[in-house]
Amino acid sequence: MPILPAAQAAVFGPVLDQATMDSLELCYRDNGFVVLRGVFSVDLTDRMEAECVDAQRKVVARELPERYGSTVFLDDAAKAERFANYVEFVNELSPAVREAATHPALVAVLRRLLGEDAWLREGSRFGIVYQDARPGKESGYSRIGWHSDWQSAPSLDIWPSTAFTFHLDGTSPANGFLRVVPGSHQWATPAPYKNVNDIEVPPDAKPAGGYSDVEPPYEMPMRFEAVPGEIPVYTERGDIILHDAYLWHSAARATDENTTRRHVRGGYFGGNRASEQAGQFLKNAAR
Repeated sequence: MPILPAAQAAVFGPVLDQATMDSLELCYRDNGFVVLRGVFSVDLTDRMEAECVDAQRKVVARELPERYGSTVFLDDAAKAERFANYVEFVNELSPAVREAATHPALVAVLRRLLGEDAWLREGSRFGIVYQDARPGKESGYSRIGWHSDWQSAPSLDIWPSTAFTFHLDGTSPANGFLRVVPGSHQWATPAPYKNVNDIEVPPDAKPAGGYSDVEPPYEMPMRFEAVPGEIPVYTERGDIILHDAYLWHSAARATDENTTRRHVRGGYFGGNRASEQAGQFLKNAAR
């Protein structure tokens, strides 16, 4: 399994010429993720932040339909009465988010990774989601346990997929960060038959997902344990993380109680778009 010497080895700048695209794809295929820097203008990132924060305020004030502020991701739904960690379908509320998600440079990269027919999930499941992760008693989202995105819908034919994360805050141990196991997308990761939330996996689920039939060298942890070969991925404001749906990943909790880790999360898919209408979501990751 290829191991990056540091997360920063996966960072690519704003000039996406043919040589850069070749290197980017090689890094992604080997490791399961890349970081793009300088693709978005400062103005676009500022507009995304302002529009997402405004949508978040409106969710808490109940000025928006329930569609935008459901509690499906939360373990304690009562916390949504006081604070909104998530704004779903934020692409319908923020023109800047839609502009970022369809940015020509980003689309070019995703078509390179997924094929020319790659499609953006924007009107189904949760659409594109604004996420505000922070510690504190009012927060229902401070970290997330080990999982792969594929495990949330193991019955569907929408895969492969690449998730994008637009960072409105830079990340660090102080405010939390992404943890990944480079190369784990190559393993045949089992569907989450055993999971921390006791979610029942449907009988039509694919038994495993990944780019080979090689079994993982160890079981995926149920919660937040250390994993052999894992690395942190630190970002700056405006960075984009792209990661494969089969990649093992989790997110660390902030060590500073007075911080935020805000980002916009969505995905492009290379599989059967009609399959998405089944709307499957298995909430198997620990919070």
